[in-house]
Amino acid sequence: MNISNEEYGELTKKRSHNSKLYKTVPMAFLIGGLICTIGEALLNIYTMAGLSKDASAMLTSMTLVFLSILFTGLEWYDRIAQHAGAGTLVPITGFANAVASPALDFKSEGYVLGLGAKMFVIAGPVIVYGISASVVYGIIYYIVGLFMK
Repeated sequence: MNISNEEYGELTKKRSHNSKLYKTVPMAFLIGGLICTIGEALLNIYTMAGLSKDASAMLTSMTLVFLSILFTGLEWYDRIAQHAGAGTLVPITGFANAVASPALDFKSEGYVLGLGAKMFVIAGPVIVYGISASVVYGIIYYIVGLFMK
């Protein structure tokens, strides 16, 4: 299908929903803030339960990831994201959603070639570049450390 730039522009205008910034920005702020507040509440609850600060932080992260994946599986996360927009991209919950969504979409293709292969379609590049950057940073840190002794 060959269409001109003008036709493509018209089609984009018809299909695109104009975002109402006066509504979407406060909702993103509120929902993102709510997710962070829930994280802080969990951290405080785990700390008050007698866990160390490190154990509480780890359990908080695990709980937020679990809830994000659960909400993705129940199709609640997408509904929340429709109203909250970028507010649901809080790093830990947004990343868990980015891993779980493709896995659920491709589970019908089997556990290995569907779920396993497609799980990191969205989040895979982030993981690869994150690991690569940390290796490069580690090498630089090691070399600089050799010269500083």
